[in-house]
Amino acid sequence: MIQKIAILGLGLIGGSLSLALRKHRSDLHLTGFDTPAVLDEARRRNVVDVGLGSPTEAVADADLVVLATPLGPLMSLLETIAPALKPGALVTDVGSVKGPVLARAGEVLPEHCVFIGGHPMAGSEKNGVAHADPFLFENATYVLCPPEPISETDIARDYPDFLAVLGATGARILVMDAARHDRIAAAVSHLPQLLSVTLMNFVGDLHEDDGGVLRLAAGGFRDMTRIASSSFDMWRDILVANEGPILDMLGGFAAALQKTRNRVFSEDMDAMRQFFADARARRDTIPKTTKGFLHPLADVYVYAEDKPGFLFHLTRVLHEASVNIKDLELLKIREGIEGVFRIGFADQPTAETAMGALGRAGYTTFQM
Repeated sequence: MIQKIAILGLGLIGGSLSLALRKHRSDLHLTGFDTPAVLDEARRRNVVDVGLGSPTEAVADADLVVLATPLGPLMSLLETIAPALKPGALVTDVGSVKGPVLARAGEVLPEHCVFIGGHPMAGSEKNGVAHADPFLFENATYVLCPPEPISETDIARDYPDFLAVLGATGARILVMDAARHDRIAAAVSHLPQLLSVTLMNFVGDLHEDDGGVLRLAAGGFRDMTRIASSSFDMWRDILVANEGPILDMLGGFAAALQKTRNRVFSEDMDAMRQFFADARARRDTIPKTTKGFLHPLADVYVYAEDKPGFLFHLTRVLHEASVNIKDLELLKIREGIEGVFRIGFADQPTAETAMGALGRAGYTTFQM
């Protein structure tokens, strides 16, 4: 029975996991490990029951240990906590690269413990326990990579308490082998991150030559470069640990981009029309009710009146409708539309509730 959980690393993911469990599993005792400053913030937000500055003390009596640090410290923590783990303890992680972590766990953890790699496919461009969210894992795919091939039926049979803990966060469990996970992660998580950073810097360089470039950057550009704000401290270890699959994806994308350039250069608009149609059809196959590696918000646009108190009244309407705003910005220019607020909500049903409340209050709203 899992009753005591140690979470090593109380950043966005570790903090969100702890908040989700405190919300839905009050029977669990949660111990956190991190730096003094992070622990102070975690205590302020009531993230864990106990906060400790020693990883070995944190895991000493834990039934489940969750490693929620960046990959570099995680590799060292595996060896550090190994002697302190009690017999039968289950150890997991939340990193986005699985092969190297499973290999390291197999080398250093005692035989009386089980390690199952984990990757909750949810996140944000923001980090730290200050941004931890108990609903971060809702409808997110949570990948589990056991050290040996095992079916979802078998893992449910052998580790029901572990799956119950993860299920309490609202996540959906998916079991796969580590090598396959790392290839997929390179394609749908690591490649988009590098493309976002590259695009932002490419256009940023143009802006240095012509100061008007970024002033015309509208919603589409903001959406594509949102994750360019991510911290390199986390991504450095990912780029090193998953180098091979990432290089394969970068090479493949470079070839695809050259192919697109050739179509434009040859003015082959029939091919481009089909190219757009294929992209639209493939994007429509992405599940709309499940968060993946990058989960977009459901955006609602509201025409803004230039008068005092407009924003106060707008947000009050949403507050009275019990609608939570995830993101808010004023779009001065968006494809020819001036004076529009973009409001991001967690999902489409919430967006529709917001549109109903705003419509009844006399606001003009739309979605794109």
